[in-house]
Amino acid sequence: MSVYDHETYLSALTWRYGSDAMRRLWSESEKRRLLRRFWVALAEAQARVGLVTADQVADLRAHKDDIDIERAEAYERELRHDLMAEIRTFAEQCRVGGPIIHLGATSMDVLDNVDALRLRGSLDLLLVQLAGVLAILAERIEAEAHTTVIAFTHIQPAEPTTVGYRLAQYGQDLLQDLQEMRRVRDSIRGKGLKGAVGTSASYAQLLAGSDTKASDLEADVLHRLGLEAFPVATQTYPRKQDWLVLNVLAGVCASLHKFAFDLRLLQSPPFGEWSEPFGDKQVGSSAMPFKRNPITAENIDSLTRLVAALPRVAWDNAALSLLERTLDDSANRRLILPEALLLTDEVLQRTAKLMAGLQIWRGPSARNLADYGIFAATERVLMAAAKAGGDRQVLHEVIREQSLAAWAELQAGRPNPLAARLAADPRITVYVPAAEVAALLDASDHVGDAPERALALAALIREAVAA
Repeated sequence: MSVYDHETYLSALTWRYGSDAMRRLWSESEKRRLLRRFWVALAEAQARVGLVTADQVADLRAHKDDIDIERAEAYERELRHDLMAEIRTFAEQCRVGGPIIHLGATSMDVLDNVDALRLRGSLDLLLVQLAGVLAILAERIEAEAHTTVIAFTHIQPAEPTTVGYRLAQYGQDLLQDLQEMRRVRDSIRGKGLKGAVGTSASYAQLLAGSDTKASDLEADVLHRLGLEAFPVATQTYPRKQDWLVLNVLAGVCASLHKFAFDLRLLQSPPFGEWSEPFGDKQVGSSAMPFKRNPITAENIDSLTRLVAALPRVAWDNAALSLLERTLDDSANRRLILPEALLLTDEVLQRTAKLMAGLQIWRGPSARNLADYGIFAATERVLMAAAKAGGDRQVLHEVIREQSLAAWAELQAGRPNPLAARLAADPRITVYVPAAEVAALLDASDHVGDAPERALALAALIREAVAA
């Protein structure tokens, strides 16, 4: 049996990224346990129609957990066929039942049903994590629904929004991801029992002369596995299923990437409004002791970038599987399926901690709102002056002129003079009194219905998570 330690190459997913639960699901031991679970289910169904004996089935059941990877690897070196190596290992342990293991089946009858079980189990793990992230996010949205901050379009100051409304954008994306992941999870199907090219010919031959059809045997086995089968298949289940799974993972990662990227922007001191949690003994830089780098958000963006690339491989597997099957999908599926799932598993774990510990700094948020919100609030002055009888086009030019002059002062490091300039401009005050101009330029409540919409979205999230 091969031994792996830190003296040889190990994938970072073996020890650094991903949860133990997800790693166990995609471990060799669990794969072999599931293979044996399939063979036992097949034998049980065949016993019902008299193809095998009860003693043979009992023998298989008795040894279904006696995984011996070292023995199987020895067989594989000789046979150069991993599934036949496991069959030989299992059969060697089952003196009574060994001769009927895999009766009527082809390799992909076993492997594709096992993969379907693992895909479904993996999505179940991720759904719990995604629901947890959404629950934390709903709480943060509600807490910050009325916290006014300046919004940015084109990474330039725009109009005010609220922190809760900004968080609600991520919540809306992740809610859609939750719904789509549930749909994909519920659509997972196994190949069933369809033999070498999908026609079930071998099973039909075994069942000839009985009242049982191949489709009946298939239904029995799949019921024992708790799985449904595709109605038609070739030697494999449709590889489009893998693409759908990886696509939904990439969708989740797109949502998490945006959140993490926005946090990285807002943690930059010129913004300074958000930051990720930073431990008491955490080191930000080996050279610069003062650094508080957003390493968790950067890690999320790094890992999600890789997940985004993997659906293309699954697309090729689906589109380029010629006729009833080619083997050019097999090797890469051993990599892309567990990798995509473990990577998504890791970024969901990190996002949950980051979301729960997200720090929202009131001082810089208020500073940015004071510096830049006033520009957005000039729209209110424009509306009030036009309503009082002013020429909208003339007023627009006046406000543009004064705003550009105020921007120049800010760029020079001086206080924002826009309120004073507008309150002193007779082209404005002829329509709006100076005192009223100052009141109109307070942007703190210029957020429309953002708080209400944020709270409504949080309620939708809570409802979906509880479903």
